[in-house]
Amino acid sequence: MAVKINFNAEAAKTHTALIQNERAMGKSLLRLSTGYKILNAADDSAGLFIADMLGTVAAALDQGNANIQTGISALQIAESSAGQIYTKLQEIYVRAQRAANDINDPNARAALQQEINNFIDAIQKIGTDTEYNGIKLLDGTFTEKYIHYGPRADQVVSVSISNLKASNIGAYVVQGTGKVKSDTTAYTSLITGNWQYNSSTDTVTVAGVNLNSSIYLSYTGAVDAKAIADAINNNATLQQVGISARATNISIASTEWSNIQSTTGSVTMRFYVGKSTNSADAIEITVAQGETLTLDQLISQINTQASAKGLNITASSSGNKLVLQTTGETIGVEVIRSDTNAASVDLGMLLQGATASASGSSTTASAVKVGNLTIAGTDSYNYNFTGISATNEGLGVANIGNGSFYNLYSIDVTTNSGAELAMDIVNTAIKKVDKVRAQIGAVMNNLQSIFDSQKVAYDNTKEAESVIRNTDYAKEMAEFVTYQIRMQATVAMLAQANTLPQLVLQLMR
Repeated sequence: MAVKINFNAEAAKTHTALIQNERAMGKSLLRLSTGYKILNAADDSAGLFIADMLGTVAAALDQGNANIQTGISALQIAESSAGQIYTKLQEIYVRAQRAANDINDPNARAALQQEINNFIDAIQKIGTDTEYNGIKLLDGTFTEKYIHYGPRADQVVSVSISNLKASNIGAYVVQGTGKVKSDTTAYTSLITGNWQYNSSTDTVTVAGVNLNSSIYLSYTGAVDAKAIADAINNNATLQQVGISARATNISIASTEWSNIQSTTGSVTMRFYVGKSTNSADAIEITVAQGETLTLDQLISQINTQASAKGLNITASSSGNKLVLQTTGETIGVEVIRSDTNAASVDLGMLLQGATASASGSSTTASAVKVGNLTIAGTDSYNYNFTGISATNEGLGVANIGNGSFYNLYSIDVTTNSGAELAMDIVNTAIKKVDKVRAQIGAVMNNLQSIFDSQKVAYDNTKEAESVIRNTDYAKEMAEFVTYQIRMQATVAMLAQANTLPQLVLQLMR
C-alpha cells in the first residue's frame, strides 16, 4: 500500500462519518427533548404540510365546539325564560277560567283582571329583558342568527326565536255570532239560501302563511258552527300551524213562558239539532186537543227525547224562560198547528231572538239559531266561507276575511264573553310559546349532536396529526442509542486512523 503523510484519507473519511453521526444524534436528541418528529420543513416537507393542515382543522373543530357551547348557553337562557312565560300564561288562563264563571260579582272580576294585568306586565318584562351578553333573545330581534360550528366556511346552524313579549303573543281570532231567523214557513224552507250549504262539495278555507287548507263539508242542511269547528280541529295541517276553533250555542227564550193550551185542534213542536232537516231526527212534542203543556213538562220531554235519540241538546229554565244549549250545533224550531183554531204559539218562547208566531191564519212557523263560531290561530291567517253561502248571514261573519290579532293586553275578563275570549287568546299564546320552546330545544339537541360528533372528529384529527408530527419515543430512543454507539465507535476509529502516518517513521529507521 502507498504510505503518505500529507493527506490521511482514512482519517478524513472517518471524520466525515463522525460529523454525519453527530448531526443525526443531535437531531435525535432534539426530537427527544421537544417531542416533535418534524423539526423543520427539511425533515419531512410533505408531512409538515399535512400535519399543519390537520392541526388547523383540529383547532377549528375545537373552536367550533366552543361556539356551540356558547350558543347552547344562550339558548338555555332563552328556553328558561320562555318557560317562565309559559308558567305565567298558565296562571292567566286559570284566572280567565275563573272569571268566566258568572257567580263572580264585578269586584271579584276586577280583582282577577288586576292579577292578570300583573302577570302580563311580568311577561312583557321577561320578553324585553332576557339577554345573553347584551344580545336580546325574546324581543323578536334574535332572528336568522348563525352559530358557526364547523372548520369550513358556511358550516352554520341558523337560529331564530319569535317575539314572546306580551304585546306580540296572543291569537289571531275570527268571531262569528250566530244569527237568528224566523218566519211563518216550514223549517226546510226557512233555512234555504244563506242558511243552507249549497252542495256536497262546499268548502271552508282557512289559509295561514304559505298554507292553503280547504275543509270539505260533504252534506247539505242548516249552517252549523259546530260542524265547521270540528272540520277545522280535525284538519292535521291546521293543527300543525296552531289553528283551532270552538263553537257554542245557548238560547235563552226572548219571551217568558206561557202554558200552551189547545182547546181546539193540536199543536206539534219540533226541535232540530245540528245540520239535519229531517223531521224524523227531530225532537217532536205534540199538545193534543184538551191538553196543557207547562214549561217543566216541555223541558222534561226535550231532555228525555234528546237522550233517546242521541241529540246533543239540553233544556233548562232561567226564571220563567226556556233555555236550550248545545255544544255549538244549530238549534231549529218548527211549530205546526192542525188548523187555524189551534192554540197560538209565540216562537220567542222557544228560541232566543225569534219574532215569528204561529197564530191567526199562520198554521206553521219556524225559527233557527246558529251557534257562535270562534277560530283562533298563533299566526296570521285568512279564511274564505263563500263555499257555504254568499253572505254567511247565518254565521254572522263576512264571507272572506282575516283573523284579527288580540295580544295579551286585549284580555278583559270583566264579562263572561270577555273571559271566554281571554281563554282562547291565552290558550293560543301557550301553543306559540310551547312551539318556540320546542324549536329552541330542537336546535339545542342538534347543536349537542354536532358537538359530540365534532369532539370525536377532533380527537381523530389530533391523533392523525400526532402520528405525523410527534416523536415516537420508543423508536427514537432506540435510534439515539444507536447514534451514541456509532459516535463512540467513530471516535475510536478516528484515533486509529490518526496513527496510520506513524508507519512512515518505521520505514525511515
